[in-house]
Amino acid sequence: MKIKNFIADLSQIYFNLKLSLKQFYQNSNFYDKKISKTNDVAFSYKPSPYLVSSIVKYQKKKYKIEDFALESIWQNNLKYEEFEKLNNFFWFFSLDLKSSKKTTQTFINNWINKNHRYNKKSWDFDITSKRIISWLSNHQLTYEDCEEKFKKKFNQSIQKQTNHLLNEIKNLSEFENKIVGCAAIILTGLSYKEESKYLADGLTLLKKIIKSSIDNQGFPKSRNIKQLIFYLKYFILIREWFKESQNIIPEYIDETIYYLGQSYAFIWQNINQDLLFNGNYISNNSEFDHYLKRLGYAFKNESKEIAGYAIIRNKKIILTMDIGESPSNNFSKFYQSGTLSFEIFSNGKKLITNSGYFSNNQSKLNKLSKSTALQSTLSIEDHSSCDYRKLDKSNLIVDTGISIIKKNIVFEDNYWKISGSHNGYLKRFQTIHEREIEFYPEQNKFIGFDKLLRKDNSVKIKFDIRFHLQPSSKVMKTQDNKSILIELEDEGWKFSCDNFNINIDNGLYLGNKNSYKDNQNICISGIAKDKSQIVKWEITKI
Repeated sequence: MKIKNFIADLSQIYFNLKLSLKQFYQNSNFYDKKISKTNDVAFSYKPSPYLVSSIVKYQKKKYKIEDFALESIWQNNLKYEEFEKLNNFFWFFSLDLKSSKKTTQTFINNWINKNHRYNKKSWDFDITSKRIISWLSNHQLTYEDCEEKFKKKFNQSIQKQTNHLLNEIKNLSEFENKIVGCAAIILTGLSYKEESKYLADGLTLLKKIIKSSIDNQGFPKSRNIKQLIFYLKYFILIREWFKESQNIIPEYIDETIYYLGQSYAFIWQNINQDLLFNGNYISNNSEFDHYLKRLGYAFKNESKEIAGYAIIRNKKIILTMDIGESPSNNFSKFYQSGTLSFEIFSNGKKLITNSGYFSNNQSKLNKLSKSTALQSTLSIEDHSSCDYRKLDKSNLIVDTGISIIKKNIVFEDNYWKISGSHNGYLKRFQTIHEREIEFYPEQNKFIGFDKLLRKDNSVKIKFDIRFHLQPSSKVMKTQDNKSILIELEDEGWKFSCDNFNINIDNGLYLGNKNSYKDNQNICISGIAKDKSQIVKWEITKI
C-alpha cells in the first residue's frame, strides 16, 4: 500500500509539473505568435442559426442586446457558471434579430481587446469551441454590415481561436469536448473556404474520434446513453453544415449517423422512456425528436439488445436489463456498477427503477450513485460489483471491471426472459451472480431468480437484492410479512418472496439532474450458505 501511495504521489507531482510548464508556455509570447498566424480570408459560408437548435436551449422570449448592462457585464466576481455562459456566447442565440448590430459588434470588439492573448479562463477549450460556433452562426448580428476594420479583426480572432483548438485538442481526454472542438474547427473550415487546412484537420480529428470512441454497433464505448445522444446531435449538426454549404458530405459521417441513429431509436424512440443506467438521468428528448423530424431524419431498430442493454416490450409492458460488461477504464467515468440491474414500465409508468445518477462530481452523491446498492440488483456484503479508483480530484473510473459470463434473451407472445451472469464478485467472494427474469404477459406476472453460484462456500456471506421504486410509489407490507403491495398511480402490484426476509427501506432517487428525492426500495436480505443459493421472487399485477 505504501509503495502504491508513493507511486500515486510521484504521478501527481509529475502531472502538476507538466501542467505548470504547459501554462507557462501558453502564456508566452512564443505561443501567442504561433496561434496568431492568420490569413486575410473571406467569411463566405454563413451557417443558419436554427441548425444549432439541437444543442442550444432556445428561450421563447427573445432579448435585445440593449437590454443587458454591457458596461458591467465583464465584472470579475462572476461565478464560474455565469462566466462560462457569458464567454461562450451561446446567449447570443436568445437575441432578437432586431438588436443593434453595431452594439453586438462593439461587444465582440471589446471582448477581443480584453482577451486578445490566451488566458486560461476565457480561452478554456469548451468555452472557445462554443464561442466560435456562436459568433459564426449569429452572423446576422455579429458580422453583417460591419466596418472593414472590424471584419478583419473578427476573421483574425476566429482563426486565432481555431488555431488554439487545433493545438490543444490532442491533449484532451474528454471526448465530449473533443467533439465540440472538432465541430468548431470544421465550421471554421467551411466558413472560410480559402483556408482549407481547418476543414482537412477537423475531418482528420473527427475520424480519430469515431475510431477511438464508438463501438461496432454505433454506441459510445462508455455505454453512456447521454453521450450517445450528444454524439448524434453534433454529427447531425456537422452534416447539416456540409449540406447547407454545398460541400460533399463524407461517407463516414453518414455511416456514423446511421449507426448512432439506430442506437438512439433502440434506447429512446422505441420506448420514449429514460432508462437510468450508467450515467443517465431524466432528459426528455422530445424536442430533439422534433428537430430530427424537421430535418428529415428517421431511424428504426427492432433489435432486442444493443451495447449490453436488453429491451423487450409490448404495448403495455417494457422490461429492460443491463447485461453488458463494464467499459474499459478510459471510458468508465459515467459507469455505475449495476450489472444485471433492471427496470420495468407498466402503461408508461415506471414500476421498478434504478436510483439514477448524480452528475455533479464535486458532490459525495456522485460516488454514492455509482454504487451497486443504488441499482436494482444484488450486492454482497455491502460491496459494489466493481471497484473504482480516482482519475483525478473529481472523477472516479473503474479499477477492476466486470465481465459477462453468459446472457440470453427470449421474446415470445406469452413468454419473455432476460438472463445473464457476471464475475464481479468472483475475486473477492468466490461467487458468480446469475439472474433470470421471466414475464408471463397473460398473467401480468414477473418471476425472478437470483442465483449465487459459489466456488467456495466455507464462509457464509450476506447478500441484499434491492428493487428501487419511484418517489411517487406507495408500498405496504402484508401481515404475513411475505408480500409487499405496491401502488403505482392507478395500478396495484404485489411483490413476494417466500424463503427470505423482505423489507421496505428508505433510499434516494437521483433520476432528475443533480437533485435528489426520498424514495423507498424493497430489499431481500439473506445469508448464502450453499454452493448454489437461489432466491426466487415474484411481481404480480393485482
